[in-house]
Amino acid sequence: MTAPVKMRQIAERAQVSVGTVSHVINGSAKVREKLKLRVLEAIRSLGYQPSQLARGLRRNQTNMWGMIIPDVTNPFFPAVVRGVEDVAYERSYRVVLCNTDHDPSKEISYLNELRSYRLAGILIIPASESVLGPQLHSMVTSGPPVVCIDRRPGGWDGDVVLVDNEAGAYVATGHLLRMGHRRIAVITGPLNLTNAAQRLQGFTKAVEEAKITIDPKYVQQARFTRQSGYESAVQLLRMTPRPTGIFSCNDMMALGVLSAIRELGLRCPQDVSLVSFDNLDFGEFTDPALTSVHHPGYQLGTSAANLLLERINGLKQPPKEIGLLTELKVRNSVGPVPHQPLRSTRHPAR
Repeated sequence: MTAPVKMRQIAERAQVSVGTVSHVINGSAKVREKLKLRVLEAIRSLGYQPSQLARGLRRNQTNMWGMIIPDVTNPFFPAVVRGVEDVAYERSYRVVLCNTDHDPSKEISYLNELRSYRLAGILIIPASESVLGPQLHSMVTSGPPVVCIDRRPGGWDGDVVLVDNEAGAYVATGHLLRMGHRRIAVITGPLNLTNAAQRLQGFTKAVEEAKITIDPKYVQQARFTRQSGYESAVQLLRMTPRPTGIFSCNDMMALGVLSAIRELGLRCPQDVSLVSFDNLDFGEFTDPALTSVHHPGYQLGTSAANLLLERINGLKQPPKEIGLLTELKVRNSVGPVPHQPLRSTRHPAR
């Protein structure tokens, strides 16, 4: 294995002092152009790679960002990561990604480890049962800046980038109402999450304004997963009377709802209409194509990354809350309320 190139070797090759090499690499002082070019040529020919850890120890800060997300398999979260990474790369930062699997103990473990890496900043999408709020406050006072994305953990009043979940859910529910639906159900995510609670608030606001009373059994709390969406939909669709329209509070659960509709011998939207939240790419290719609220994941990532850069560069203003707008993407999964008699449903295959 080839030994790493040292500054002394670069200095010998370029016929300059070690101090001059250090100034060129670290940008710590101005170097005459002729000497700078000699140093850069020596770096290229010797294949020198600076140690980011060593530089971080000298500066008490690396060029690394830590990012903690709850579920790398959910297609929404990689879009957020991509937005963060694009901004970071452009500004010569690199991103270390940690996946918690919605496990709050794993989330805390990752955060504690990241604190020891002398990171320039940390971005977090909190897990479903996150208890990070108090730890984040203590971290910010003595460590790198922190920005939370998409969800505000309990007890956190620092920087956060969100979407207008309530408004998006209100518009989605209103679309069902405009199509004549009055027996409307909702499948929420875990209501300890701010985004899930806000989407339920938007749904509730829309039905109350329409002066509709919703059967409490029509409000199903799930886990933002495909399987939990399926399970909740089976319960709803076997009720008498069953709902004619369902608002699924994310697209992964909506996939489960579509599976339940098919397995119970029903059709979407002829028998049951479905509107969702996220507008993930696969929604254009489901059968039927999914009407869904656009949740701008990439823009969440870029906005959070730019806010983190402001904090790294010394912004001392009070904590910011950045809110992004949503938009309903109307496709084929919502139709007029069915007027034919209720069809019997068979038991699902699974």
